Amino acid sequence: MDKRVESAISHWAPRFISNGVLLADFQEVTAGISHWDDWCRAWSARAAVHEAVGRDALSEGYFTSAGEHLSRAGVYYHFAKFLFVQDPAQLRAAHVKAIECKQLAIPYLRPPARRVEIPFEGGVLAGFLRLPPGTVKPPVMVMIPGLDSAKEEIEPYELPFLARGIATLMVDGPGIGEAEYDFPIRGDYEVPVKSIIDWIATRPEVDGENVGLWGVSLGGYYAPRAAAFEKRIKACIALAGPYDFSVGWEQLPELTREAFRVRSHCSTQAEALNFSATLTLGNGIARQIECPLFLVAGKLDRLVPWQQVKRIADEASGPVELIIVEDGNHIANNRTYRYRTRSADWMAQQLGLPRV
Repeated sequence: MDKRVESAISHWAPRFISNGVLLADFQEVTAGISHWDDWCRAWSARAAVHEAVGRDALSEGYFTSAGEHLSRAGVYYHFAKFLFVQDPAQLRAAHVKAIECKQLAIPYLRPPARRVEIPFEGGVLAGFLRLPPGTVKPPVMVMIPGLDSAKEEIEPYELPFLARGIATLMVDGPGIGEAEYDFPIRGDYEVPVKSIIDWIATRPEVDGENVGLWGVSLGGYYAPRAAAFEKRIKACIALAGPYDFSVGWEQLPELTREAFRVRSHCSTQAEALNFSATLTLGNGIARQIECPLFLVAGKLDRLVPWQQVKRIADEASGPVELIIVEDGNHIANNRTYRYRTRSADWMAQQLGLPRV
């Protein structure tokens, strides 16, 4: 078996399952892949099965079922493209399908979501805004995906916050999802976050003065980086985010390094390595984080060593809650029960909501 396929299967299995892929589908699809070149095609084919079921339900008026099946199809199409950067045409085709299926699904989710487009540097950043039922002007949490995730994937992270009365705004920022083609990865993520919070301030349906921030993986760097500069953020959650992305570069999987190169719009791996050093909380930046901070790390994480997360905790100036999962992998996706609900309870408290 291609070592890239072996790497993807061994490292990402808990993430796929915890984020919506059915176990049988994961086992069957990956069992049929021997070469990395077949990855996108195989996952797209299985996604199409769920898409067809969802479209049938939609045509028959079973909207709740349609939303479930089409949302799952969107996740599968996303995982078809997530690291498949060596074939831009295949990647883009799968990505278009992920966006299409999720867009069909979101009116029928519970609670429903709607697509929003936030002006940014002559273009837009696409996102999903979702309001908890029965609330008036709820606080809102901005959710930032990581290097190879996107807004179509992270609903399982989102649901515990909605259940506690927090509106969610999932955004594909620079280098992420829909924005990855026009806007490269950038270290100064406070710039796009400022635009996002400026946009939130114009929305009458949410409390624009009560905003939290959440990020996962590389988004777990983006979120505290933004919090260091954007003082309108009331609280920040960062899951397995690096202190400095250039540290341990050579130990990163080949697929991860190449995805970073492509989404940074760099020409070579050497250029990407140099650029990775701009994604840092050093030079006193971490000390500028004054809002409450919730951090999660896995002791077995091979992408972001837990010591990097602890360094963020040690240097931040505000109150910090740090969870280090002893047997956790990257983002502790193999032990999600250790932090997903706890982080939602914590954020609700920071945003002034009652315990539920």
